[in-house]
Amino acid sequence: MDDTKASKPQLSFKTRLLITANTLAIDVCRRSNYTINRRLLSFFDPKVPSPVTTTLPNGVSVSSSDVTLNSSTDLWFRLFIPTTTDPQNLPLIFFIHGGGFAFFTPSTKPYDDFCRRLAGELSAVVVSVNYRLSPEHRYPCQYDDVYEVLKFIDTQNHVVLPSNTDLSRCFIAGDSAGGNIGHHVTLKACQNVQDLTALKILGLVLIQPYFGGEERTKSELKLTNVPLVNVERTDWTWKAFLPEGADRNHEAANVFGSASDSVSEDVWRNRFPETIVFTGGFDPLQDWQRRYYQGLKDRKCCNGKGEEQVKLIEYPNAIHAFYGFPQIPEAALLIRDLKDFVQKL
Repeated sequence: MDDTKASKPQLSFKTRLLITANTLAIDVCRRSNYTINRRLLSFFDPKVPSPVTTTLPNGVSVSSSDVTLNSSTDLWFRLFIPTTTDPQNLPLIFFIHGGGFAFFTPSTKPYDDFCRRLAGELSAVVVSVNYRLSPEHRYPCQYDDVYEVLKFIDTQNHVVLPSNTDLSRCFIAGDSAGGNIGHHVTLKACQNVQDLTALKILGLVLIQPYFGGEERTKSELKLTNVPLVNVERTDWTWKAFLPEGADRNHEAANVFGSASDSVSEDVWRNRFPETIVFTGGFDPLQDWQRRYYQGLKDRKCCNGKGEEQVKLIEYPNAIHAFYGFPQIPEAALLIRDLKDFVQKL
């Protein structure tokens, strides 16, 4: 990370106040015994109902609806469909929300807003997955839930998706913990190609993905007073998510640790999709995100194209989860760069 940059992110007073309130709300709901006061949390987690249709500033209307796969495990997804006169088929974005594996749902307002914006500004069908949360449900429940929805979309797309969805242009996208899940789900799909017959995963979009390890990186040690994420909070979420007795070098967190050696060269070089990784200059996890980017480059991930297909974009002033606050300028830059990535594939 750059030691010469400003010591604090440039945020308006109103934005800083809003972020501080969100941080405090999460903190008061976390208990020292690695449980969460869900009842209290519900007061700080505003939900958006569905179905509903809204019109974005660009004039595009986006409708949403919820589809349940398994009511006993609360497995469902929210589907966002833009109204468009474009004769071309629409790409499919399979979105996985963040929240440290422990918080939020697709109906949480910032995530509903973000997915609605993705659908309307990228002209894409968006599937936003609700998965079981830790600590009530630990690893690997989150990965299993998301993969189950992916397989459901593969086999039942004709039932739930609009007819103009281009199944050959599927993108797995996730932010924070959702980015972590996105990596593991994508890797599993690449290792089990028989599981998907209709969907073709063209790209992987990881927005400030949530990776870690026992080592304390330079950015983790330096960025201790930034909003939302710090070492204490990430340690808590890993402890609540990982199997009992596991440390942060577990393969779920430290994805290019020793367990990654079992993945074949063919998977990395010929099956793993083109990937774009977004980092922020005020995100304590940025060093882990850069290591992930470098790990893909070292494995020569190229989707069978004969050259590395991995891109890293950093927004120097961005905090973790900046995209949940549309008033932050980098939120618009993210949408622009995502649109470029999706359109070029």
